[in-house]
Amino acid sequence: MVEDTTILSSVKFTQTSHAEFGGVVPSLAKRDHEARIDEIVNSAMLKAQCSMLNIDAIAVTVGPGLAIALEVGIKKAKELANRHNKPLIAVNHIEGHLLSPLATLDTSPYPSPIIGEGIKGRGINFPAMGLVVSGGHTELILIEEIGKYKIIAETIDDALGEALDKAARILGFPYPGGALLEKAAALGNPKKYLLPLPMAGKEDQNQFSYSGLKSAFGRLISAQKKVLSTQEINDLAAAFQNRAFEHLTRVVTKSITPLPPLNLRGGGESNEPRVILVGGGVIANQELRRHLNKLGEELNLKVYFAPTELTGDNAAMIGIAASFKAEKKQFVKDFDNIDRLPRWRIDQGITPPFRHPS
Repeated sequence: MVEDTTILSSVKFTQTSHAEFGGVVPSLAKRDHEARIDEIVNSAMLKAQCSMLNIDAIAVTVGPGLAIALEVGIKKAKELANRHNKPLIAVNHIEGHLLSPLATLDTSPYPSPIIGEGIKGRGINFPAMGLVVSGGHTELILIEEIGKYKIIAETIDDALGEALDKAARILGFPYPGGALLEKAAALGNPKKYLLPLPMAGKEDQNQFSYSGLKSAFGRLISAQKKVLSTQEINDLAAAFQNRAFEHLTRVVTKSITPLPPLNLRGGGESNEPRVILVGGGVIANQELRRHLNKLGEELNLKVYFAPTELTGDNAAMIGIAASFKAEKKQFVKDFDNIDRLPRWRIDQGITPPFRHPS
């Protein structure tokens, strides 16, 4: 539940049924969504102390993502919007991550770092840069204004979060292993083992790539031909994580540096992005935050991270993105025509090209 960019309540249910399979099983994801969605909606409203009478609009993620899971949320949103005669807002999942640093948490134990004049009083002016780093996406995005985006760099194979999970699995950690890899890496020496730097010398191609690093890591583990000690596992985790983050920051630097000055405000004023908004599940990693803060200092960019509570997938960030659409009356015109868009790119426009379900 959100009001503008203030989060009134946020309720999440983390699915654990996928761990034994080493990855997300679509049919299980759908089953868990269906089993919990009513309970979670009711709990969110209870925590926000409101009823449907207080609701102005209902937002739902329509993509990108697993079509079979998106279907559950869309069905519920349409049901609520029809029953209570509320407008429906379709939101891009990546836009939710992208705008999550703009959130204000009513119950946060720490104040928002984004204070001052600007959009929603959060000190943000546009154009700005955005970086989304999650299990399924690694994208550097130019935010010309909210709702108008251009992808500057993106992964050509594995996303960063996916690569970290796969490296963790190679080391024997259970799925999802990214957080466990981070803990091990914090106790290791990143220079103990040598791994190749992805896209070395080709960073200006504006592409992230982790499949080669993952393969090299697997070969390095196999070459040890012994049972690894705890310290060796820590050192290997640190080596992989450090290389993965180094690649990310090098591509971001190379992609941002040559951007020409942007004249988007009118009146002949020339503006370069001086802010970068960072969201996505991998941003919970404290070492990655240190890498990106250092990058911000080097590029004279203010780095604003999503609150830790909003780094993983959550409904609150979708509400934040929806609040900006509500201001512009960007509502779904035909409920019957809304459908899943599992490959909907953030640069394909703010109004998704809905189609009738097949």
